[in-house]
Amino acid sequence: MNPLEGARRIVVKIGSALVVDARSAAPRTAWMESVAADVAALRAEGREVVLVSSGAVALARRALGLTRRVLKLEEKQAAAAVGQIRLAGAWQAALAAHGLTAAQVLLTLTDSEDRRRYLNARATLRTLLSLGCVPVINENDTVATAEIRFGDNDRLAARVAEMLAADVLVLFSDIDGLYSADPRKDPAAQHLPVVEAVTEEIMALGGEPPPGYSSGGMRTKLMAARIATGAGCAMVIAKGEGLHPIAALQAGARCTWFKPAPGGRAAWKSWIAGSLAPAGTVVVDEGAARALRQGRSLLPAGVRAVQGRFQRGDAIRVLDMAGRELARGLSAYDAEDAARIAGHRSAEIEAILGWRGRDELIHRDDLVLMIPAGDATG
Repeated sequence: MNPLEGARRIVVKIGSALVVDARSAAPRTAWMESVAADVAALRAEGREVVLVSSGAVALARRALGLTRRVLKLEEKQAAAAVGQIRLAGAWQAALAAHGLTAAQVLLTLTDSEDRRRYLNARATLRTLLSLGCVPVINENDTVATAEIRFGDNDRLAARVAEMLAADVLVLFSDIDGLYSADPRKDPAAQHLPVVEAVTEEIMALGGEPPPGYSSGGMRTKLMAARIATGAGCAMVIAKGEGLHPIAALQAGARCTWFKPAPGGRAAWKSWIAGSLAPAGTVVVDEGAARALRQGRSLLPAGVRAVQGRFQRGDAIRVLDMAGRELARGLSAYDAEDAARIAGHRSAEIEAILGWRGRDELIHRDDLVLMIPAGDATG
């Protein structure tokens, strides 16, 4: 079965060589419009799509006279500042033609590594998706430095897929998947339609980045596969040069599928449950405890006490009224603010704090039951 068929949330990464015409250094508008049509078709089926698009630097290089192969860091940042406007405008026009609203999101490595910024970025992306937008993500090259940047949008896309618990990550490239050797150099190279696990042997199949605008290569795609599959997300490498590449992939185009690691989706919650030292505690009433056992989020209304000194994004324990540890999760509020909104309805949060925060104290995606569901006695 094609993993795209059952996917509800899909991240699609598009490289510079697909977005930018190498001869004119202009956007490939017809191709981008065909991608937008594919996205609209997925959205009509009730599926969510996030685009991770390269191309900002490539769109500005010629206009700024920066035509040599390797740019200085500050030159690349300047080109990104000019090209990002052009890239966002091209995607906005392509998506708008199909009644879709584009949303530009620029990320750096720190946004995925720092817990608070990670939660902020994830909340923003989730909100955009809930509002029917199509997030168009790129690395924020105007501020990223050589030490902290992702270095390629393959790994950025994998981090986004991990962040959003996506079902499928699609990496469109100029090659139709992974081979046993570089097919440009070895005519006997064998195409690999399915990769069960990203082992060291598989990683060894990565080569050097291809010539042209692209900064990636097969090795960065395999690094992305290790990140995505480890988070329980299937990944595919497919050729994207033709029109309607997503539709072609759905129809069975030649590609390489990477299977998600067994239990990968549970790794995030395992980390919450066992790898973090809780910084605080909240005590909840029976109604909230019952809601948690049913798989719901923890709302402030059900909180009866807040203990400890914790910050937003810290792990905290959730106790029932008998003192049993019911759950553990990442708090959406600092301890002081959590104490102020405890016992109040979510609609009252803005009036109490003076600003509108999350409706949930702990979102269900960031919460792990410590007492099995259905066991009210522990």
